[in-house]
Amino acid sequence: MRDISHKTSTLRTANTHAVVYITEQTALRIKKGELPKGNLFDVARAAAFLGAKTTPQLLPHCHPVNIDAMEVDFEHISPVSHPEFFIDPQASQAGLLVRVSAKSIGRTGIEMEALTAATTAALELYDMLKPIDMRLEIGHIRLVNKTGGKSDTSLFLAPLATCAILVCSDSTAQGRRLDNSGRKIEKMLLATGAQVLDYQIVADEKQLIQQAVKMWADKDIQFIFTTGGTGLGPRDVTVEAVSDILDKTASGITEAMRGHGQQRTPLAMMSRSVAGTIRNSFVVTLPGSTNGVKECLEAILPALFHARKMIMGGGH
Repeated sequence: MRDISHKTSTLRTANTHAVVYITEQTALRIKKGELPKGNLFDVARAAAFLGAKTTPQLLPHCHPVNIDAMEVDFEHISPVSHPEFFIDPQASQAGLLVRVSAKSIGRTGIEMEALTAATTAALELYDMLKPIDMRLEIGHIRLVNKTGGKSDTSLFLAPLATCAILVCSDSTAQGRRLDNSGRKIEKMLLATGAQVLDYQIVADEKQLIQQAVKMWADKDIQFIFTTGGTGLGPRDVTVEAVSDILDKTASGITEAMRGHGQQRTPLAMMSRSVAGTIRNSFVVTLPGSTNGVKECLEAILPALFHARKMIMGGGH
């Protein structure tokens, strides 16, 4: 199964549908309640719920998800009322439209559960109607839309966002250690479509850190990322250096990073990261480890880019 441990939990939704094609005579008997197997839609709705819950057992690569809400509705349709579902609008045909809407808060989507629910409901309708209709057919099984996770990233991707990266490390500044965390930030930023306009390395000195950050803020670099100096060591001064020059703090950003990291390692609670604005620039201090950087950025990208709109007065 695909590794989804790096993903954040978000609200996921999915809407699906399926159509069971029936004759006009069958449609009439359904409306009159003249079916040999009794109640139709309640049984099909229950079947949809059972199908959704067993999706991971049917599809080997499908991760189990919490189904926090699911609704299954049925509608009688005809070539006149819903021509998009019928090839021949003049045909003597009718149909039962199954609609499923589902919600889940988790790391992966709920569209497969919604599709399985629609399909199972359609199969149950087929099974209950087959004694009276030899022309039954199932079609138009489709994901109508979904939200959450990657489906929403287009709202935040910022191909014009300008960024700068500051590596705060005595050993890296002295050439005794290669920088990996700064390059990881660069790689992840470029993957979102952002631009990295500058990259610098400085020693763990408050004045040097502040000079670099202020210079980028003066140039209206939109997002400034530092790496290193967020721990508890005697030379970890990045948080203090940045905190002293921030106009506004955004504690929710650091809470999201720590919360995401805490689910993966207890050491995340040691991070003292800070985030906030300097005029029109947004600054985020990240840990010095490559894995720490990766986990923090997974928690806040690409939604972080929405901060630019807010800073410029665009609101939420």
